[in-house]
Amino acid sequence: MLEVTADSNIYISALVFAGRPLQFLDAARGGVFGLCISDVLLDEVHRVLRDKFRWSKEALDEAAASIGDFTRRIYPSETIDAVTADPDDNRVLECAVAAGSQFIVTGDGDLLRLAATAAFESSE
Repeated sequence: MLEVTADSNIYISALVFAGRPLQFLDAARGGVFGLCISDVLLDEVHRVLRDKFRWSKEALDEAAASIGDFTRRIYPSETIDAVTADPDDNRVLECAVAAGSQFIVTGDGDLLRLAATAAFESSE
């Protein structure tokens, strides 16, 4: 099965704003691909929903349970330091590497630039 890692911003956008991020999560829920998440990424989703969007404990618990129903929990053991501008982005890479993900889904500029740089370097 195709394995995918999503950045925390995808989960947050899906849960708060719906749209394409929610369609993406629904596809994972439907078994179109495997979606991997680590405790660090789940904690970041929780923190942002609590602090920025003022979600209640009950809503946070429900969201975590829902995400847990269709994702595969990953426990990265390797530390990656590829994104110096925002070290938290490295946690997404660590999850993806540990999961063996073929794709990372993100809206984060630093990770997108890293992917563009890697694609350019591999085409040379």
